Amino acid sequence: MTKGHVRLADLAKAAGVSQGTASNVFSRPEVVREEVRERVLEVARELGYNGPDMKGRLLRAGRVNAIGVAAIEPLAYFFEDPWARAVMTNIAAVCDATGTGIALVSAQNQQKLAWNINSALVDGFILLCVEGGEKLVELTRRRQLPFIALAFDDGDASIPTIGIDNTAGAAAAARHLAELGHRRFAILAIGHSDDHVGAVTPEQAIRSLKSTSRDRALGYWQALSEFGIERENVPVHGTRNDKSSVDAALETLFATPEPPTAILAMSDRIALFAMQWLAENGFAVPGDVSVVGFDGVPEAATTQPGLTTIAQPLEEIARRAVSAILDDALPCAQETLGVTLVIRGSTARPRS
Repeated sequence: MTKGHVRLADLAKAAGVSQGTASNVFSRPEVVREEVRERVLEVARELGYNGPDMKGRLLRAGRVNAIGVAAIEPLAYFFEDPWARAVMTNIAAVCDATGTGIALVSAQNQQKLAWNINSALVDGFILLCVEGGEKLVELTRRRQLPFIALAFDDGDASIPTIGIDNTAGAAAAARHLAELGHRRFAILAIGHSDDHVGAVTPEQAIRSLKSTSRDRALGYWQALSEFGIERENVPVHGTRNDKSSVDAALETLFATPEPPTAILAMSDRIALFAMQWLAENGFAVPGDVSVVGFDGVPEAATTQPGLTTIAQPLEEIARRAVSAILDDALPCAQETLGVTLVIRGSTARPRS
């Protein structure tokens, strides 16, 4: 036998014990007499045997007690983006309660994506398919393990999905501001298919925005039309959901003769960047400008002033997603959960 390629049977023969005893030394050492256990471990060290192949054992058992989480983003996305971080925090809490492991799967490198999905030692996948997750869904389906997609809508009802009512949530945000008396609005958008940054017309937004962002835009326009505000009179600026693109959008908007008194941000991250820019440029929130976000991330509650937002039921999403994998509770159809308007200090009546 070659050192480093020793089988359990080889170890058992060399140590003069049964294969079952040799296996117990590594998996159930408490049932093996100490002198036998020490002899087997000493022979294992001499032969270079490092223990049974855990991957093979788990695959034979048919269960590995771990969930894979993947997104079409760099791995840093799980730690840097407030929504992804909040989702992962809630998934981790559910997994902690059930003693389940989590494997983060990198989907950024397209050349290695198939390998990463196929080699992940997991019982199933939670896919953070906010946008552009078609390839991720395709590869996961091919793996033939249970999977659940979050925030994914490509019109395929056969894809098990847990999502939210983006249109109703956005409408609630816009209606809240309109009821306060605001009539000059601007939308800070995300999710352009061509990564567009800058002003777009409503028609361009409908064509270029991906489904989640398009539904939010439609919800804003729907509610504002109830107050006689036409979509053509609501500027829409595309952003990359980062500070530099949000800053650029606000610099353009507030250089106009009649800047907005109300900002509708398609994510809490955008809203927080907007509040930072407004403070740095001498605008009071909500005295001069009211801001509403979308997602309900923890940072929305701790910023000063607190951010009014549309809160997703993140705990419920995490609970259902983990249960879908561990309890074979995949939804028969795409599930849509409701959202909640959380009013905090970032919104108020406009100045007279």
